[in-house]
Amino acid sequence: MRASLFTVALALIALPAFAAEIHETSAGKVRVERVVGDLSRPWAVDFLPGAGMLITERDTGVLWRVDRDGNGRNEVAGVPEVSPEGQGGLLDLVVARDFADSREIFLSYAEPRPEGQATALAVARLSKDGERLENVRVIFRLDRASERGQHFGGRIIEAPDGTLFLTIGDRGRSDAAQDLQAHNGKVIRIGRDGSIPADNPFADGGGLPEIWSLGHRNPQGAALDAEGRLWINEHGARGGDEINRPEKGRNYGWPRISYGTHYSGAKIGVGTHAPGLEQPVYYWDPSIAPSGMAIYSGRLWPDWEGDIFVGSLKFDFISRLQRDGDGITGEERLFEGDYERIRDIAEGPDGAIWFLAEGEGALYRMSPAE
Repeated sequence: MRASLFTVALALIALPAFAAEIHETSAGKVRVERVVGDLSRPWAVDFLPGAGMLITERDTGVLWRVDRDGNGRNEVAGVPEVSPEGQGGLLDLVVARDFADSREIFLSYAEPRPEGQATALAVARLSKDGERLENVRVIFRLDRASERGQHFGGRIIEAPDGTLFLTIGDRGRSDAAQDLQAHNGKVIRIGRDGSIPADNPFADGGGLPEIWSLGHRNPQGAALDAEGRLWINEHGARGGDEINRPEKGRNYGWPRISYGTHYSGAKIGVGTHAPGLEQPVYYWDPSIAPSGMAIYSGRLWPDWEGDIFVGSLKFDFISRLQRDGDGITGEERLFEGDYERIRDIAEGPDGAIWFLAEGEGALYRMSPAE
């Protein structure tokens, strides 16, 4: 249900008794409270209508259902087997927009295979008691597994038309990001049953039919804006982390162009520009290691309406990117150094901003300070 409007009102969540912290921001003072602790490498959070939230743990492969007060929780049974090697494991989750009727959720994860690991996407039904997943179906698998343990991508977005976007990293094979016969380094788009939308750019040939856009290194954040358009962030190498707005059939350059360098300091590709390759909307140099991402509605902070919020794994802050249409006009760094490795960011049903701090194993809620 990330990046979509809730049709079911959710009461304000009562929080456990952790000390709140007050921070100054461009929109005034905000209150940050820890809602859930004792998590092992949490990767994603999303909200259940009127019934709390779900949280994934990357390394354990555990899916938690957490009560709205942040205290009671249970492990949800029936999660597919995951491979936690390297950066793999249980990754993103999205609560379907029609969950009230379908009870479906979507999960991405590193799937174990004899030849290594591969990014996969599954859909399942959450039982009425919230105790287990039922009718689990894998609707997409990366075409090539690899023993390399990096760059799985894995962010899921449910588009307004009901199709699903999934980001996939290059899996350490940078040249594959330019290969239309490989899923590596792509954004893919499929129906929620795994079918190929007829308007995909390569549905009739010329490339794998699931591909939506190409030339990505490792996109770990994704969100929809108010117009229903997809935005992503992705890791560069040494510098060159990017914000992009992937459009149908377009090539975003990796590894032919980049605003960063290889870790050795060597030049990447031909430089920062080349014909037929898209420029990023925004880039960071030095790298911040971007992860979770949300585009804010403005519900509680009208001054932030439409702005992009991105978690930094490297420097432990939330980057608020001030957005004007398709451009970024400024950056504010929130909570720098206060919360360790911010992995995911989501707007809650009441307009509060929630984030997972992987290093602390905790879920936090940000709201206006009284």
